[in-house]
Amino acid sequence: MDCDKRIEYIKSEVKRTLQHAECGHDYSHALRVMRNAELIAQSEGGDVVTIQAAALLHDVSDEKFSNGNTVIGLKLTENILKKAKFKSAEIAKIIDIIKNISYKGGFNVNGVPSIECAIVQDADRLDAIGAIGVARAFHYGGYKNRELYNPEIEPQDFENAEEYRNSNGPTINHFYEKLLKLKYLMNTPTAKVLAEPRHKFLEQFLDEFMKEWRNE
Repeated sequence: MDCDKRIEYIKSEVKRTLQHAECGHDYSHALRVMRNAELIAQSEGGDVVTIQAAALLHDVSDEKFSNGNTVIGLKLTENILKKAKFKSAEIAKIIDIIKNISYKGGFNVNGVPSIECAIVQDADRLDAIGAIGVARAFHYGGYKNRELYNPEIEPQDFENAEEYRNSNGPTINHFYEKLLKLKYLMNTPTAKVLAEPRHKFLEQFLDEFMKEWRNE
């Protein structure tokens, strides 16, 4: 199976697998992350097929949707890659990327083991900020039935990844707890440039939100 056919096969499997996923982490998200990653890779290098595959598959095993258990999702990911005719070493590298790109409340201490991992992590984080990032944040907050904002509930400084994962704070708090931090956590020079206007949009949105909340 040539490279294009392998990626097309993965696309079809991810689309099928995520057809009932929460819409902030669905097939459209996977495609956006892949496109972000392709754009970054044009300047930063890395194996493009590995990057594309990892970007497309990164949420198939997301612990948010499996009560913290990633084993089943990772096995499904591995099976998709095997059926797409990826070699064992290629599969191991893609799985390693998927295991290491998650934010985990800022407690992901493993770092990024390869340029491909750095690129996919940056690509995923870019989709969490800017206009789409705002839309995704509020969609997920609605999915979890969280308050839009509550001035009596302060953003948290989490002690560990589990505490971050189990947080049920208002959606606006998520901006301060994660989204506004992402610009400073980009790995590659290209992603740092791409993050700037998206970060500014977050700041402008929050400014307008607070003005309207206070009826200013």
